[in-house]
Amino acid sequence: MFPFRRGPARVTPADVHQHTRDEGAVLLDVRERAEWTAGHAPGAVHAPLSALLAGAGLPRYAEGRSLMVICRSGRRSRQAARLLTERGAEAVDVTGGMNAWAAAGLPVVDGHGNRGSIA
Repeated sequence: MFPFRRGPARVTPADVHQHTRDEGAVLLDVRERAEWTAGHAPGAVHAPLSALLAGAGLPRYAEGRSLMVICRSGRRSRQAARLLTERGAEAVDVTGGMNAWAAAGLPVVDGHGNRGSIA
């Protein structure tokens, strides 16, 4: 019999604001470049899941910090949070991804800092 394996811890988009502001955590967006450019959370750091799976490291700003991992809906961020945890990082998944972020009325900006959209 195999032991039950839980996935990475999860937080809500509302929790992210507190953790990034009060605790210095980093919101890590693992969507691909076109998705990121169309719209992302202000202050987020971009690290596509495809690059992480290929062995890329974290962006310098995110190294050694608590990570709150987000994608569009939550599937890729769970995978990325698990991968990063296995690599020794402290990473949690943001429930519902950028869809939940935008639905909560939190800001989304495009690659130029204007109002963005979730692709």
